[in-house]
Amino acid sequence: MADPLILALDQGTTSTRAILFDAKGRALAEAGRPLEQFYPADGWVEHDAEAIFAASVEVLKEAVQKAGRAMSEVAAIGVTNQRETVVVWDRATGAPIHKAIVWQDRRTAGACDDLRQAGREPRVTEISGLLLDPYFSGTKIAWLLDHVDGARARAEAGELLAGTIDAWVIWKLTGGQDNPKAVHATDATNASRTLLFDIRRQAWSDEMGEMLRVPLGLMPQVLDCAGDYGETEPSLLGRAIPIRGVAGDQQAALMGQGCIRPGEMKATYGTGCFMLLNTGETAPVSKARLLTTVAARIDGRATFALEGAIFIAGAAIQWANEGLKIGGGPQGVEALAKQANDDLGVVLVPAFTGLGAPWWDAGARGAIMGLTRDAGLPEIARASFDASALQTRDLIEAMRADAPQALHEHAELRIDGGMSRSAWFSQRLADLTGVKVARATFGETTALGAALFAGVGAGVYRDVAEAAAARPETEAFAPALDSPRREAAYARWLDAVGRVRS
Repeated sequence: MADPLILALDQGTTSTRAILFDAKGRALAEAGRPLEQFYPADGWVEHDAEAIFAASVEVLKEAVQKAGRAMSEVAAIGVTNQRETVVVWDRATGAPIHKAIVWQDRRTAGACDDLRQAGREPRVTEISGLLLDPYFSGTKIAWLLDHVDGARARAEAGELLAGTIDAWVIWKLTGGQDNPKAVHATDATNASRTLLFDIRRQAWSDEMGEMLRVPLGLMPQVLDCAGDYGETEPSLLGRAIPIRGVAGDQQAALMGQGCIRPGEMKATYGTGCFMLLNTGETAPVSKARLLTTVAARIDGRATFALEGAIFIAGAAIQWANEGLKIGGGPQGVEALAKQANDDLGVVLVPAFTGLGAPWWDAGARGAIMGLTRDAGLPEIARASFDASALQTRDLIEAMRADAPQALHEHAELRIDGGMSRSAWFSQRLADLTGVKVARATFGETTALGAALFAGVGAGVYRDVAEAAAARPETEAFAPALDSPRREAAYARWLDAVGRVRS
């Protein structure tokens, strides 16, 4: 195929988008639809799975139309998705038995607590690389089977299917209930976020299925990130298009940033922040309560990553803008932050919903430390940015402890996401972590990663190394703050964290 194009579907938490790429990784056009959120109870978050699929078809078609290209030029589709959001649906009718339960949902916290108190978490971590938390998909599936009338009996009778959003969309794109050859599959990165997958055996775990009370017959086949996920039903997009790449959003961003070798790492700064360190074919057991997850699987060989989640990153800037009435959006908060006196040592711990990795303290709450009569809004504004950098330092230190061989002293942190658009924050991040920062000049690395995996699966690229060469250019930021001031800032941060922990 001359000048093959790759179409990426990026199904996220707040929107469904598609981007059309050429083989050099250049975005030609994109289309998007907002995604409605449902909050039926405190701590519960749901999505309409049917609406997600309908929007997926719309944006795939629109992106190609906007580029003025034809579907016949598209070599493959790549899919990336909000990883832990889960759907259970009827095999015969294709109808979801309930709305999708979103990764943010906390309804299964009690079930996780019961398993933890029973001493099951070490075994869970050994098998899945994860911790017992309602964040992950397995307990959500069990909840659906227990709370939808007749669902558990129907699941055991083989009448239901389950999967994360990628599996749902692929099944529907390949014909669903109307096609006996519809593909019910997920990739190893999404499977590794369910609590049900043995990351070292690369197979669904009978032990975890029994522990969580999830019949594994519900679950999709697990394929490589670059693999054969069937073809789209011709009536949906005008012709049958191969689906050849799938990865969860953070692993797709890892690929989009070209982090395919041990020691390469990326952080995505949005509302929160997800940071992944590629550890190669070694799956370290974290002693610092990081997650061990599949980074990618190609040709049946899995590579792994350590992952740390920061709950509040850009949300701290939003809080300063709206809660403190600074105004002007992120740019207004940044302009004020640049006026701050660093010597006053003000620290904001944004534990609005607890602390994520490596603390995992759901009871912690936010606080501002170090206030004096000289301190004011500029210092708090700066502290709201510094909180993301200092939490990143927490993750770097944890990764150094868990994988000293992978995280070498010359490593750089590749960043993307909304906060990364600020050159001032990017420099501040380098200063407070002591690590060189490389900011992607193209922000849609998640969609790009899905496209690159699909390109490998479709033969557009010879291998992952050639695909990774299509990653965007970066702008470098080297640490400029002297070591004593950096370490003093981090010591103040650790002291403040210690004071807010429950």
